[in-house]
Amino acid sequence: MQDRVATVHQAFLTRTAAGELPQGAPPVPGLPADRARAIFRAQCRSRALDRISREMQRAGTGFYTIGSSGHEGMAAVAAALRADDIAFLHYRDAAFQLARADQVPGQTPVWDMALSFACAAEDPISGGRHKVLGSKALMIPPQTSTIASHLPKALGAAYALGLARRHPPQGRALPADGIAVCSFGDASLNHSTAQGAINAAGWTVAQSAPLPLLLICEDNGIGISVPTPKGWVAASMRARPGIRYFAADGCDLYATYAAARDAAEFVRRQRKPAFLHLSTVRLYGHAGADIASSYLPLSAIEADEAQDPLLHSVRLLQAAGAMTADAAREVYHAAEVEARAAADRAASRPHLETAAAVMRSIVPPQRPASPARTPVPKPAPPVAEPLGRHLTRTLHDTLDQYPEVILMGEDIGRKGGVYGITQKLQATFGRDRVMDTLLDEQSILGLAIGLAHNGFIPVPEIQFLAYLHNAEDQLRGEAATLPFFSNGQFANPMVVRIAGLGYQKGFGGHFHNDNALAVLRDIPGLILACPSTGDTAALMLRECVRLAREENRVSVFLEPIALYAERDLHTPGDGAWARPPAGPRSAIGLGDIGVTGDGTDLAIITYGNGHYLSQKAAPALTRAGIGWRIIDLRWLAPLPETALLGAVEQCRSVLVVDECRRSGGVAEGVMALLAERTMLPLARETATDSFIATGPAYAATLPSADSIAVAAKDLLARPS
Repeated sequence: MQDRVATVHQAFLTRTAAGELPQGAPPVPGLPADRARAIFRAQCRSRALDRISREMQRAGTGFYTIGSSGHEGMAAVAAALRADDIAFLHYRDAAFQLARADQVPGQTPVWDMALSFACAAEDPISGGRHKVLGSKALMIPPQTSTIASHLPKALGAAYALGLARRHPPQGRALPADGIAVCSFGDASLNHSTAQGAINAAGWTVAQSAPLPLLLICEDNGIGISVPTPKGWVAASMRARPGIRYFAADGCDLYATYAAARDAAEFVRRQRKPAFLHLSTVRLYGHAGADIASSYLPLSAIEADEAQDPLLHSVRLLQAAGAMTADAAREVYHAAEVEARAAADRAASRPHLETAAAVMRSIVPPQRPASPARTPVPKPAPPVAEPLGRHLTRTLHDTLDQYPEVILMGEDIGRKGGVYGITQKLQATFGRDRVMDTLLDEQSILGLAIGLAHNGFIPVPEIQFLAYLHNAEDQLRGEAATLPFFSNGQFANPMVVRIAGLGYQKGFGGHFHNDNALAVLRDIPGLILACPSTGDTAALMLRECVRLAREENRVSVFLEPIALYAERDLHTPGDGAWARPPAGPRSAIGLGDIGVTGDGTDLAIITYGNGHYLSQKAAPALTRAGIGWRIIDLRWLAPLPETALLGAVEQCRSVLVVDECRRSGGVAEGVMALLAERTMLPLARETATDSFIATGPAYAATLPSADSIAVAAKDLLARPS
């Protein structure tokens, strides 16, 4: 591998000195000489950083890296764009960032990247957490191993540009005439996430909605070791509806600049998406540990090396009269000296050392929040309504009070959602505030992430919990990691509403009754809320919106479908479940739990449908002479540990009732907490490790009021 690095380096020096440059088209007119020289300088800096990063790895002062060699044409793309065009970059686009830095005064991109290679705590983008491209000053949110997961949020950012023209949010971060840029490789184009985003872009144009999005495919003909079929990218993208196709030789900086300029002008002027197809080469293999000769013949490797973009740049600069070959070698040497000096300095800079330091950016900094447009309701007499009606009322009030709040999801507009929770909201607030989307959960969440980049507070809806699994990486790999990998400089606050859990008597089986929460509880920084009563649902939803508006947080608001319309508790018509507690409403903050009963024999810890069933079981416990209290968790991640430990302090036993599966359920976390921090006898009543059936067996795998009562009595009957 390193031999190929040395071979390419020596070939540049030897061939430029001997005038043995590759053949190619003449320079395309339109690129000023000074700008062409600046592009070449960025290309040389990118190449030098690639070489130096590998030396740092061998010396133990640098860490994992994916190089940009062969993709230096992206410097010309950056030169054709504006520095305030938000850019979600392919991991091979160091040259883009270096060239964009030339457009913004005061930047030190080589030093910044050297700090990133060294995982130094002073790295200005990730703070030493990962080797990433990115810069707040350059409007480049950081990306890690972007296998197409960034395309949906780029689409969302492009949509946000148009929406902000019609409804400017207070925290608007992007210019009104800006565009969103997203680059990726030819292998990533085949990923279902990329195809979904590209389809969503065409679908959006078909709705006559502005979408200033520039997609850039850097086609080097191979994905790690798997070749891309010849002509595949062009064949698949030339005729996509709603998307204009542009193409250029990415090894030719003049042609690339011209094509990128034309594509960007089209997108900026027409407010429609374009696809820029750049043919490139990949030098040195896929990544630092990759040995290309293990899967490619030497002839193929040498063929790519012969088309080194830097050699083509020297040829073109000479032909245009912008720079001689001798001057080009001087620029090349200067870039190497600069990169090596930066690497030597970066190697001695301190690293993150503690868990607290690493975790510091999981929770983003707070953000300035505008006051409500209309007054937030003061505490009012409680209303006897079921959970679903409370949610509708709260969403209405939230839209009315905060113009930056946007609802989106499939069927939420005219239909009002599968369960009518958003009914009539679109008629009241319009299609820009309550948006019907296409059926693609990745695009829905990507839209939300992109909107958040431009100051909006998105409230996307996923119809059913089971449908989230199609798109959970948009939360895990994108939304929740953005503050972490940007050292808190970027955030995408939102509240994701999801209907889920079990106990629906006649609908859907496991696709509409899903009790798997492990993936959500496993995402650092994500807040998982689950109400069980109407009054708490209203207050918890308000708190999630506040957390997004004021604290930049990402929340998932999980709504128990079976409790949407539930009014009764013990007997038909008693209205006890919809009847709120006495007194006016009060706030429910993150970490606040609910406690009913004051018995000390047994504490039942539960949430959602489990709370409802535990309350149904309570009379049987009373008849058995058991003094009980029922604790409604409300917040499933992070667990409300302090409040929970305080609530069980005086109790003699604890039963955890979890409607999720025994493996990977909430009960595991609660039991571990109590086992570590108390000496109390513990037991749990959970769902079995099974999917949920449709029909009469809909609840066979789930806890019931009877099973909860039996589990409680069994726990208390244990010998002390």
